[in-house]
Amino acid sequence: MGALSHIRVLDLSRVLAGPWCAQNLADLGADVIKVERPGAGDDTRHWGPPFAKDANGKETEESAYFICINRNKRSITIDIAKPEGQEIIRKLATESDVVIENYKVGDLAKYGLDYESLKKAKPDLVYCSVTGFGQTGPYAQRPGYDFIIQGMGGFMSVTGEAEDFEGASPQKSGVAIADIFTGMYASSAILAAIIHRDRTGEGQYIDMSLLDTQIAVMANMSSAYLTSGEVPKRWGNASQIIVPYQTFPTSDGWMIVAAGNDGQFRHFVTVGGEAHLADNPLYLSNPLRVQHRKQLVPLLEQMTRKKPKGEWIALLEKAKVPCGPINNLKEVFENEQVIARNVLLNVPHPTVGNMKLVASPMKLSKTPTEVRMAPPTLGQHTEEILHDRLKLNDQAIHELREKGII
Repeated sequence: MGALSHIRVLDLSRVLAGPWCAQNLADLGADVIKVERPGAGDDTRHWGPPFAKDANGKETEESAYFICINRNKRSITIDIAKPEGQEIIRKLATESDVVIENYKVGDLAKYGLDYESLKKAKPDLVYCSVTGFGQTGPYAQRPGYDFIIQGMGGFMSVTGEAEDFEGASPQKSGVAIADIFTGMYASSAILAAIIHRDRTGEGQYIDMSLLDTQIAVMANMSSAYLTSGEVPKRWGNASQIIVPYQTFPTSDGWMIVAAGNDGQFRHFVTVGGEAHLADNPLYLSNPLRVQHRKQLVPLLEQMTRKKPKGEWIALLEKAKVPCGPINNLKEVFENEQVIARNVLLNVPHPTVGNMKLVASPMKLSKTPTEVRMAPPTLGQHTEEILHDRLKLNDQAIHELREKGII
C-alpha cells in the first residue's frame, strides 16, 4: 500500500508538466484517473517516433513520450465540450481529493469545471492549475512552451559553450526541464495542500507557473546576480567558481573531473604525472586557479589526452578525485550501479507485451513506490471507472458512447 493509496486524483492535464506531477502521485499510491479526448487522447500519444514495439517487432500506437509520464494511471475518454461530459467530470471531481489541469487561463470556467465552480460541491478539494505564466500578470493568457520558458527564465543565458568560444551560442537543456521541475514542484505543493486539508478540512487552489519555476531553479545563479549585481555568463562545461571542475578530453573520449579542493587537485595532477602543477605558485589555491584558468586548463588537457577514459577514471577513483564518464543512454542502462538499483523495470502491457520503464527514484522504506499499471491505452478504463465510481449501468454507458460523449 503506497503512502497515497487513500488519495484519488483526477488528471485533466496533457503533455508533460501536469502528467509528470500526476505520475509522481500515482507512483506513491494515488488512484489517478487520466481524462483524455475521445479518439485522440493526450497529444503526446502521437509524439513519435519512436513508438513501442510488440513481441513481433511491430510498431504499436504507444509513443515513447507518452509512456514516460503516464504509468500507474487509468484512462477514461470524455468529451468535456458537451454538457453530459462536463457532468461526468463534475461527478468524478466530487469523488476525488485532487484535480490537476493545464488548460489555458479561464478555459475550464466556460464548462463549470474551474476551481470556484467545483469547490461549491466539494469545499475540501485540492485543485492545481499548471500554466506557462500563471493565472495573473500581463502574460497570463500566453501559451507557455518549455523551450521558450528556458529562454525567458534565464536558463539558456548560462547554458552553452563559453561566450569567448568560437561559434558559441545559448543552448536549451536536452530534456524539458521547465516542465519537469514544474511537475515536481506541483506534486510537492499538492502534498502540502493535502496535509493542510487533513488538519483543517479546507481545500485550496494551487497556481503553478513554468516561468516561476524556471526562475526558482536557477538557484545559485539567481542568487549570484541578486548578491553581486553581475549578470552570470555561459561557461560551457566548466564551473565559474571552481577549477578544475569540467569535462576533459582523454585519448578515447571525454570524462568529468570535479576537483573541489586543493588536495583533490594535487591528486589529479599527480596521477597524471604532472605533480609540479600543484606546487606552481599560480595554482596553489582554487582562487588562484580560477584567476589563471586560461593558462592551467590547456596544460591539464594535454595531460588528460595521454590516457584512455577508463584508465583515467580507475586511477582518479583510487586517488579519491571526483570523476565520471559521460555516458550515452545505452551505457547508462548497462552500468552496474544502475542495474543494482533496479532502475529499469519490465511491466506487462496489453499491446506492447513487455514494456520497459524507468523506476521512480523515490525509495521509501515503509511505503515504497511501485508500478501497478503500465501507461494505459486510450480509454482503457472508461467503462471500469464509470461502473465503479459513478455506478452507471451498461445501458447508460452504451448511450454515452453512442452520443460520442465517451
